[in-house]
Amino acid sequence: MLERQHEAVQSWAHASYPFDQLKKEISRTIVGNEEAINLILIAILSNGHVLLEGVPGIAKTTLIKTVAQALGFSFKRIQFTPDLLPADLLGTLIYNPKTQDFETKKGPIFAQVILADEINRAPAKVQSALLEAMQEQQVTLGSQTHKLDTPFLVFATQNPIEQQGTYQLPEAQIDRFMFKITMGYPKPHEEKEIINRTTITPGINQAINKDDLLLAQQQVNAIYVDPLLIDYIVHLVSATRNPAEFGLSELKEYIQLGASPRATLNIYKAAQARAFLENRQFVTPDDIKKVALPILRHRLILTFQAHGNEQTSDLIIATILKQLATP
Repeated sequence: MLERQHEAVQSWAHASYPFDQLKKEISRTIVGNEEAINLILIAILSNGHVLLEGVPGIAKTTLIKTVAQALGFSFKRIQFTPDLLPADLLGTLIYNPKTQDFETKKGPIFAQVILADEINRAPAKVQSALLEAMQEQQVTLGSQTHKLDTPFLVFATQNPIEQQGTYQLPEAQIDRFMFKITMGYPKPHEEKEIINRTTITPGINQAINKDDLLLAQQQVNAIYVDPLLIDYIVHLVSATRNPAEFGLSELKEYIQLGASPRATLNIYKAAQARAFLENRQFVTPDDIKKVALPILRHRLILTFQAHGNEQTSDLIIATILKQLATP
């Protein structure tokens, strides 16, 4: 029995060590943004996609490029523009006169890590082209379906919708993102450190490989979640759909559409991944609360009355987390 427990501890340490190194490697380049880095690591462990929102110039693109370099997986950066076409993303079929047949020219989507930069500047046709890739991890060109490599992770950045030249992402697409992370301006001491680091250009070393990631994901899936916590997750998501059933009648007039079942699964997976990063083999209520906001904030569709009363998704979710009974 003691030998098995010792082996389990060793296996756990072996699986978690690369992620400790991955975080250290990212932090060598990125100043601050610790919460964003932690959520990105959780998404990687959960095979989830991430949407980062913030004004230009706060290192959204730099953060994702640093993560991709530290992962060491195949990486493509796609700049989304109003004139971008689906073929520019997915690829196309090109006629070869020598073989008198069409050949597949694969687009940049055929990489393990994708950076969709300023994703909300591209038209709807390009956004819809991402749906199959993000959900099914495959791309259809002509009559052929091509499987994407694993892991396949989409990191997208977007500017606030109020900025010129931006479009609202479709609900079906935004629901595919596990997290929506909002990034603000750095604090004064962080901005000073950014200035100090401009003269230093440290190279990014690969901190993890595919086998390390697959091993860690197996450990994450084995993390224990108590049935009471599963009920708590379900109640948390249900409260966004029918707040009156949970004693939150004041929120009913603010929510037009609540979170989808995909949100429930994402909270479950993300809570397990957070427990793994905290070196625990079980999930706590705090794990669920820490991941709930970035998972739910982009999935709520609010009423006009909510906007008129200056109620945001973040405020509504904070109210639910505060008033819903915790196991």
